[in-house]
Amino acid sequence: MSIFVDQETRLLVQGITGRDGSFHTRQMISYGTKVVAGVTPGKGGQLFDGVVPVFDTVADAVRETKPTCSVIYVPAAVAASAILEAADAGLPLVVCITEGIPVLDMTRALPFLHEHGARLIGPNCPGLISPTKGKVGIIPGNICKPGRIGVVSRSGTLTYEIIHQLTGAGHGQSTCVGIGGDPLIGLGRPATDCVPYLEEGLAIAEELDDGPVRVDLLSRMAVVWSNMLRFDLAQAASQQALTIARALGDDRSVAVALDGVKTAAAYAGDLSRLELVLPELLPLLRRQGNLKRCEQRGDCEPSRRGPKHRHHFTCTLSRRLKRR
Repeated sequence: MSIFVDQETRLLVQGITGRDGSFHTRQMISYGTKVVAGVTPGKGGQLFDGVVPVFDTVADAVRETKPTCSVIYVPAAVAASAILEAADAGLPLVVCITEGIPVLDMTRALPFLHEHGARLIGPNCPGLISPTKGKVGIIPGNICKPGRIGVVSRSGTLTYEIIHQLTGAGHGQSTCVGIGGDPLIGLGRPATDCVPYLEEGLAIAEELDDGPVRVDLLSRMAVVWSNMLRFDLAQAASQQALTIARALGDDRSVAVALDGVKTAAAYAGDLSRLELVLPELLPLLRRQGNLKRCEQRGDCEPSRRGPKHRHHFTCTLSRRLKRR
């Protein structure tokens, strides 16, 4: 049993005349996907490869060709706008291949999708494929085999690897979906299941008057609310954690609380809040040894450098803000 895409899928390609869009459109057509329209502003009226009509807007394409799904191959700077345009035109499923979309852009796009009842796969994803029925995106069709196993993955390359291993072992797939590797994605499961447990733990910590645990749980709730795009609740939880931590006077608790404030501010795109938090947070992290893995550069603590090293996220934020 396949999901999302099958023989009846009618596909619209946004960015069909671009380098990536044109190449992968040909691949999808050759696999058997029904590509009924393409969109490139300013090129309406053309025919892609003499077959697929090209329109200036998604609304025009939807009105004329009745697609059921859209796939997006446009630059990151305009990808969020392409997502909004597809949802506004009434498409029930939008697949965004583009990587590098700013997180702040996605914080605006995801609520809009929810309001319009549209599902988003991606961004920064390889798309999906139902072997022998149709594919939307960039997953190679030659490594797939029809069967009963469903594959869902955040990693594009590992999606291919798992599919290839399954096929090589004689196991077919029903549908393979790459949901995307960005912080904010359309099919990422909201962390709503965590909230009751965190609230229960918080109630117990309040009864026991355990300040450090309250700070820890409130900071975790700030992360959960941020992931669910409830920035007001995230800010309230992180601020409550910081108030408790300052009253305790414990460096570790203050660092945990400030980290929650940082996360809430980063998700909400509140740069002024980040500029206030980071100068206080970085020294606390250094004293606790949490920056020892960072390279000897910028705001990072001197340490041994490795070829696969990554900067601490807090240091990265701090350097980017200083370059503004």
